[in-house]
Amino acid sequence: MFLFAEGGEHQPLIVEFINRYLGEPALWFELNYTKPVWDKILKPFGTTPEAVFGGPYTAENAIPWYTIMFVIACLLTVAVIWIFKGKLSEDDPKPGQLTLEAAFLALRDLIVTVVGEHGFKYFPVVATFAVLIFISNIMGQFPLFQSPTAHVSVTFALGITSFIYYNSVGISENGLINHLKHFAGPRLPLIMMIIITPLIFLIELTSNLIRPFTLGIRLFANMFADEQVAHQISNLFPPYTQILVPVILLPLAVFVAIVQTFVFTLLSMIYLSEVSHGPHEHVHGGEHSPITGEAIVTAHV
Repeated sequence: MFLFAEGGEHQPLIVEFINRYLGEPALWFELNYTKPVWDKILKPFGTTPEAVFGGPYTAENAIPWYTIMFVIACLLTVAVIWIFKGKLSEDDPKPGQLTLEAAFLALRDLIVTVVGEHGFKYFPVVATFAVLIFISNIMGQFPLFQSPTAHVSVTFALGITSFIYYNSVGISENGLINHLKHFAGPRLPLIMMIIITPLIFLIELTSNLIRPFTLGIRLFANMFADEQVAHQISNLFPPYTQILVPVILLPLAVFVAIVQTFVFTLLSMIYLSEVSHGPHEHVHGGEHSPITGEAIVTAHV
């Protein structure tokens, strides 16, 4: 949110520092490898990387700020988990351990409630999602950093990752054919099945395919709006508002970061619950309707 380069609207200083030393080799790689692929595949559709990413290729922007911030968020996630894990004590738990245990119990109860008792085997992936997204959301409140989730490229990547994961779980547990069958809705009489089932299948399949975009847009829109509101208010009467406003808005920013982490993680759990079943459950097409389940949840979040 603050400690950017001069002017208040430039990249964080750490991004300029990294591009100063790594921008040239990154630019060379992009011009020789990624740009030709883009031009070959996407240029016929009337788009260019310069138009999409907002400017020409230069050493100063060769490595985008959101890429650097997301890599830092990944490293911080690994570090945070390792630090908490390395200090566990049964006899003399520290405040950090108690916080970790409270978060663990809350997330465990949530995934068991949403997915079922068998859903605990997905806990490591879901918990990693939660920690990574929370750290990414909260990074903008610290000097020299910016929230990578305030850029749509990062949130779309997270949405696609969630999409690939829960569909891979569905295919591995049920097989490809049975995984596709659950898009066809409930079993119907033959005449109704011929007419209605293909329509249900198309609607459910379309709903499933747009989930990465809805996940990404929801997270991006909220985090981008939070960053912009804080930035605009902070620049009303500089330098006074640049010092006082971030402090005043900090509790709200933390609240937004927690809520958006919860929403993304909860929806990912719901998608897992639709494709994953306990060892004694029998899967029938349509019992877990993505449209019905999602509509109920998103109406309340």
